[in-house]
Amino acid sequence: MATGFIYHELYMWHENGNFAGFMPYGNPVQPYVHSEHHETKRRIRNLLEVSGLLKDLVQIEPREATKEEICRFHTPGYYEKIKSQNDQYLSETGFYTAMGRGSFEIACLAAGGVIEAVDAVLDGRVRNAYALVRPPGHHALSDAGMGFCIFGNAAIAGMHLLQARKLDRIAFVDWDVHHGNGTQSAFWDNPAALTISIHQDNCFPQDSGYISETGEGAGEGFNINVPLPPGSGTGAYEAVYDRIVIPALQRFKPDFIIVPSGFDAGAQDPLGRQMMTSEAYSTLTRKLMEVADEVCDGRLVLCHEGGYSGHTAPFFGLAVMERLSGISAGVEDPFEPLLAGLGGHPLQPHQEAVIRQVEPLLQRL
Repeated sequence: MATGFIYHELYMWHENGNFAGFMPYGNPVQPYVHSEHHETKRRIRNLLEVSGLLKDLVQIEPREATKEEICRFHTPGYYEKIKSQNDQYLSETGFYTAMGRGSFEIACLAAGGVIEAVDAVLDGRVRNAYALVRPPGHHALSDAGMGFCIFGNAAIAGMHLLQARKLDRIAFVDWDVHHGNGTQSAFWDNPAALTISIHQDNCFPQDSGYISETGEGAGEGFNINVPLPPGSGTGAYEAVYDRIVIPALQRFKPDFIIVPSGFDAGAQDPLGRQMMTSEAYSTLTRKLMEVADEVCDGRLVLCHEGGYSGHTAPFFGLAVMERLSGISAGVEDPFEPLLAGLGGHPLQPHQEAVIRQVEPLLQRL
């Protein structure tokens, strides 16, 4: 079966205004382009088209998620707040999060796009899928936006799988450079969901994503954080997958795997300090596909989160899509030799120490 692809031009029309990167501007801070800019994401889709790979993907039409679907995670009050701000030119929805005119419908379309992706995989219309949605979602809390995220796209899709599609167990593997705190909070006390986040230690949100955060009540032990030190390269990430992620998924045996997919762990991303490359993203995708084949009939959906380098993120995205689809576009990543040649890629002792601290958590699954 082919790989599904979810995209809509309206995703690129979400407007969050001029910032100084991610900081509100104002004298002495000069206005500049917002870090979460539409063009970074559009360039991923553009490279898929120019490479020729896009025509080999199954285009899945997104739809707006309903209030009922969104409020499986978010409070009705927060939903109505976002809806009420829809006609404002610019407004704040939470910590480092803004929206413009029409952003409510676009956020609903993003959440609905991921729901359509998981349904397409579950119904056997496609083997796997990538949802290139915007605004992102893995930082959003039940009652507030955070970190550029309005609605928790991955969490909402996960709750759809559990509540509407009646799956028993789902898993999240978040490889965004920032901690997936929103998804973690959504399933904090729920043993039906395994939430794993591999992120840069104390990057964003600060004071979040510690190894000690393992869940609560019935959900105790079903949340795993791997806070890698800044400067972690491909060796550290592959070790985390081989020693933490894959064994955890084999133990938990989910019916479906969702990957909040940010490319900001890539080398030279402006909002991260890790050193992933196109080839490394392809390798991690292969590992996830293999374990998905083993535990859940290959059911795997990636939904887009961060990634703020307009130069390198498109090639990371192409590498992942080539691996998911099994089709080579024959396009070389011109950045790969430089990024792969950076010093520090092999697993370092201080990175090994973090992995060793996390490994005992697998015994709880």
